[in-house]
Amino acid sequence: MASIPRESSIDSTLALLRDPYGFIGKRCRVLNADVFETRILLRRTICMMGRDAAALFYDEDRFARAGAAPLRLQLTLFGKGGVQAKDGAAHRVRKAMFMSLMTPGSIDALIAIADRWWTTYAARWARCERVVLYDEVREILFRSVCEWSGVPVPEDDVARRTRDVTALFDHAGDVGATHWWARLARVRAERWLGAWIEDVRAGHYRVPASSAASVIATHREASGELLPPRVAAVELLNVIRPTVAVSVYVTFLATALHQHPHLRAGLGDARNLDAFVDEVRRYYPFFPAVVARVRDTFEWRGYRFDRGVRTMLDLYGTNHDPRTWTDPASFWPERFLRREQSLYGFVPQGGGDHLQGHRCPGEWITVALMKAAARMLTTRLRYEVPEQDLDTDFARLPALPKSRFVMTSVSIDDPSRSLEPVPASPISAGA
Repeated sequence: MASIPRESSIDSTLALLRDPYGFIGKRCRVLNADVFETRILLRRTICMMGRDAAALFYDEDRFARAGAAPLRLQLTLFGKGGVQAKDGAAHRVRKAMFMSLMTPGSIDALIAIADRWWTTYAARWARCERVVLYDEVREILFRSVCEWSGVPVPEDDVARRTRDVTALFDHAGDVGATHWWARLARVRAERWLGAWIEDVRAGHYRVPASSAASVIATHREASGELLPPRVAAVELLNVIRPTVAVSVYVTFLATALHQHPHLRAGLGDARNLDAFVDEVRRYYPFFPAVVARVRDTFEWRGYRFDRGVRTMLDLYGTNHDPRTWTDPASFWPERFLRREQSLYGFVPQGGGDHLQGHRCPGEWITVALMKAAARMLTTRLRYEVPEQDLDTDFARLPALPKSRFVMTSVSIDDPSRSLEPVPASPISAGA
């Protein structure tokens, strides 16, 4: 049995922080392998990329999530006790809770709310000299998902709560003061939502039975027990936080529309819109990697994977793997009109099965919100894009255009009109 190729440095933490999206892929190419071993935070770590590696990584008989994520991510991005750290039957029960929220009617309701807030904000933008899209969309999506989830937010609290939720994904990978700010934001957010869960359970407030707040507040584990209020708050944040994080994709989507204006006219066709949104998710960076640990020692391609070793799958590198994607460095939505679906070659939000595995349950919401944003930006809004730096800042997590996409001279056609509904389409896994 061959040894897994090793990265030469004693510890690669700083190299990973300097180049989070290129770290794994570049070393795989140098080592001519889909897998290599290094140390991250002084802990032995296996790094992998590619479609075959993704299929391996999402094999629950080979990898577990419990205890895999670094503590700094548990205390910021994920929270403790959430679905991301569950395995086996416990994960399936908790995942079913989230999947019950992902019905077409429920997602349509969220899009209708988001459209209303887009329209409200666009009317305000018409009075502004300049608009930073990333900052504005975060508030739009925060308001939308809280309203949809059954969580009231007083007007005076919107900006503060949006900043706290944003910090959970915008500063989770930071080092220094901003990371500690994200930890404090996690504490505040869990206290806020934990108190709301208790109020819902006590009957102090009535929320729709189909809302996320009600579903999570009344969810019972396999043991029959309700979730502790803090864990319920973690799971409610697992609805709110990733929805607000779609602001990253919306900002890249606006960038793509600006840099490829010839594509705008074709987005009235549903298939073209699906392909465009999927290409934004493939081409632009979101989160660079996901983490698990080896469940029991096994062999793959002649390499030994030892029990308990932390393992990272390169999402960005897999989405840009030339063995899977023709000309992966080019933005080419048409590729999604010609490809067969795969659960492992296209992994912007994880791979595998939504119902049974660890693929993001909110992927349908992400796609629907992006499609609504594309329709808003191409059919309802008029705006100018002044000279600015739209190069991607790959050094930050998550990556963003350096300017956050600035717009000027914004106007909206008929603020009283809602977007025409677009029939739901299945998630493309197109690789």
